[in-house]
Amino acid sequence: MTNTQNSPIDACGLPALDARLKEDLRFLSYPGKDWVPRRAGVTDVTIIGAGMCGMLAWFALRMGGVLNTRVLDRSPEGLEGPWLTYARMETLRSPKELTGPCYRQGPLTFQAWFRAQFGSVAWEALDKIPRPMWMDYLRWYRKALSIPVENGVSVDLVEPEGDLLRLRLSGATSGTALTRKLVLATGRDGTGEQNIPGFVDRLPRRYWAHSADEIDFGALRGKRVAVVGIGASAVDNAAEALEHGAAEVRHLIRRKDMPTINKMMGIGSFGFTAGFADLSDEWRWRFMQYSFATQTPAPHGSTLRVSRHDNAYFHFGKAVTSTTEEDGAVRVRFADGTSYLTDFIILGTGFTINPLSRVEFGEAAGDIQNWQDVYTPPKDEQSADLGRFPYLNPDFSFREKVPGTAPWLKNVYCFNYGASASLGKVSGDIPGVSEGAEWLTRALASTLYAEDVEAHWKGMIDYAKPELDGSEWTATELETSDEAGRVA
Repeated sequence: MTNTQNSPIDACGLPALDARLKEDLRFLSYPGKDWVPRRAGVTDVTIIGAGMCGMLAWFALRMGGVLNTRVLDRSPEGLEGPWLTYARMETLRSPKELTGPCYRQGPLTFQAWFRAQFGSVAWEALDKIPRPMWMDYLRWYRKALSIPVENGVSVDLVEPEGDLLRLRLSGATSGTALTRKLVLATGRDGTGEQNIPGFVDRLPRRYWAHSADEIDFGALRGKRVAVVGIGASAVDNAAEALEHGAAEVRHLIRRKDMPTINKMMGIGSFGFTAGFADLSDEWRWRFMQYSFATQTPAPHGSTLRVSRHDNAYFHFGKAVTSTTEEDGAVRVRFADGTSYLTDFIILGTGFTINPLSRVEFGEAAGDIQNWQDVYTPPKDEQSADLGRFPYLNPDFSFREKVPGTAPWLKNVYCFNYGASASLGKVSGDIPGVSEGAEWLTRALASTLYAEDVEAHWKGMIDYAKPELDGSEWTATELETSDEAGRVA
């Protein structure tokens, strides 16, 4: 039976929810005690990215009393992350009940935010979370917590300076800034870039786009469109093209069969979230490689959004080998020796994980240790893509490939999709992100404390605030006697 019983937050409105959140945080003595010794002109932790992970990391640090922080994002306010830019799905894949970035605070959940506005009946009727609504929720999250995001600021280069990091900034804030620790909360492409297959290298740019590009779908009306891939982004872009009047949309799929089972969904649990990072390299690789090999299918609703159109086609076993311009169109050639003409290609080929592609690290990107530097898998578990993931320390920090070449990398923390091979799905996907933020915050606090241990020791020695002032007791002489019983 569906439970539609009202709770105290049902349809109470956002002001009431905001008040409840503030009261709950006050009960938890938020923000935490400011305990990190300050250094003039130095930020303790700088977070790059003000999407879900970046804002959550800021909140978790503030709960722990790490208050000297900055949050930078190159996007305009309200457009952080992919939700209103290149994400084109109608709804999120994640179940609506997941607590996401709430960090154990009930009033910060999407459910609390939704029910405060629309009530429990609407909540029960809701199937999946509409994508734009998720962004509305994140905007409220930022406002409710008063997160001081600096928008329009890009971090172009990170360089060591003694035991600090110097950030070269451009945009709304330019120049340089010093920080002790840097958190990369930079999302799906946070340690990589768009995966652009070589078969479009010589094809003029007007004939193709990556699914994460800004695409003028209106210009595709009446056009033949080819979509390479069958993952979620490929399917969502195909649907957009169809809904904007494309003459036809053809999925060109290298695989022989449609992926239908989300293997990671089948083993999702707190045990997996908590235990993955402690597994051996062999087991961590095996889990991730199998997930890559079987591929996560596009959501059911997204796939139906394409297939309900009569002019949508799914072509399996069509591995593209080359593309060439031909009479104002594109000739696409396949590994089986066949070809066909299309007007435009959308690459639903995802992102690569490759620290070498990140300009923020400069030449030091080559000093980052990756999985391929550490682990050689069995022949039946090979994966070049997985091998390029950074091999992280348990605290999310990067490791140097050769000891002594770039020790400062331990001050940079990978709180994005690039951490998944080492630590699991705790730094990008909605289900485990709060657990990831808790681990990250604990690790940062531990490191900061250890680095300042002499200051904390001095603080202990110097502390002289008495809790007793002498009025709490009266001293008296003890009447004693010797062994013979005589009063001394």
